[in-house]
Amino acid sequence: MTTSQRSSFNISAWSIRNPTPPTVLFLVLTLIGCFSFQALRINNTPDLDVPTVSVTVSQAGAAPAELEVQVTRRIEDSLSGLGNVDHIRSTINDGVSTTTVEFTLGMNTDRAVNDVRDAIAKTRQNLPQDINEPIISRVDFVGGAMLTYVVESSGLSPEELSWLVDNEISRSLLSEKGVAQISRSGGVDREIRIELDPNRLQALGVSADEINQQIRALNVNLPGGRSNVGASEQTIRTLGSASTIAQLRRTSITLPNGNTVRLQDLGRVIDDATEPRQLARMDGKQVVAFSVLRAVGSGEVAVAQRVQAKIARVAQSMPDVKFTLVSSTTRFVKSAYDAAMEARYLGAILGVIVVWAFLRDWRATVISAAAMPLSIIPTFAVMHALNFTINNVTLLGLTLVVGILVDDAIVEVENIVRHIRMGKTPRQAAFDAADEIGLAVIATSMTIVVVFVPVSFMPGIPGQFFRQFGITVAVAVLFSLAVARLLTPMMSAYFQTRPQHDERID
Repeated sequence: MTTSQRSSFNISAWSIRNPTPPTVLFLVLTLIGCFSFQALRINNTPDLDVPTVSVTVSQAGAAPAELEVQVTRRIEDSLSGLGNVDHIRSTINDGVSTTTVEFTLGMNTDRAVNDVRDAIAKTRQNLPQDINEPIISRVDFVGGAMLTYVVESSGLSPEELSWLVDNEISRSLLSEKGVAQISRSGGVDREIRIELDPNRLQALGVSADEINQQIRALNVNLPGGRSNVGASEQTIRTLGSASTIAQLRRTSITLPNGNTVRLQDLGRVIDDATEPRQLARMDGKQVVAFSVLRAVGSGEVAVAQRVQAKIARVAQSMPDVKFTLVSSTTRFVKSAYDAAMEARYLGAILGVIVVWAFLRDWRATVISAAAMPLSIIPTFAVMHALNFTINNVTLLGLTLVVGILVDDAIVEVENIVRHIRMGKTPRQAAFDAADEIGLAVIATSMTIVVVFVPVSFMPGIPGQFFRQFGITVAVAVLFSLAVARLLTPMMSAYFQTRPQHDERID
């Protein structure tokens, strides 16, 4: 079988004879990759998918010992029978029991939530009837706070600043896409405190427990039925809760003898703040701060930019309030991203210089250099399709393969140049050289792929980090192989020229 006949079975020979399909293919892949690169999220590390579910049960006035026996143990017993459960941990405070169920890695988190919800529904009848309905939620791991601000105002007290953060600033920021939680540090919460006079209670023959029960029964809003207004039907609510402190003070308390007395006559009703449970200080001063946590599936840099822009608008509407950014993890993320991109560009430039230094042919150097962007840019499309992010791990993989991506093209181009210097036409040299070196190029690239792909299947938490690393490297190498077998011979056949007579070799 002749060389030309063998080439007819070679994909490189097909590309040389039909240059339009591979050119259009990589043009489309490059365009998709450019758009995908703009849409990729920039994070510090890959998002972890640890299937963890939290069950929170609250019961007003219940002691931790009561909750442990009546609630927590029964919930743990019902959850221990689920499959793929790794750990169960419970935390009990006054009136609140929180149970966290951690499943084995690899289990679908949505299925884990549904399994926990079904187990709690089955055991609900065994729990006390006066508890609030259990709250079942998934626990996402996105790291700590990415932005922390300090709020200061000379005209507002710590109580008013705390209310401003909880009710105004938090609502504004939570409306931004990607913001999952606003956590306040320092400050205090508002508390309506009733201080009863023991002597007054003894004189009227009423106990504090009776007053507490009456206040709880009166200070509540309840549905009151329906009413027809014209042709429409509206619901009616019975409003019993006090809207102001003065109204609460005037609440009537029924005494055991049937008489009534106002609440303010039994003691003091004080609009105050709770006892501080945490402190936040800056420059030796007590301040109120808040931290911003992003949601899973969001880009850390993009969310931080939106939050900073939102806070700038909020600050304009509150000229007497000063916002100070005290910490930001996105600065390090952006710096790491810029440094990695710079290293990749520098590596590509140095790679081109090395190719030119050895080949001494600017046309061959251009063909070899084209392999790098044509391999990396389509990789971004695959990363976007797999919901990967631009992070330290994927950037490490792309930086690592910068030199590898041009290897296949260099081997192809060098062999084609050698055949051209033997006196062949560029087209014939591309046919013969690509057929001659094709198996070696494929074997080299596939060796790299089979080394890095198993890294993507590592178990445990490290596996979730290296999954994106291994797949990114493997995909980039496969694209470089496609470039070397499709575009490099075709470009050499139509772009290379015959050498001068003294450059030919026998």
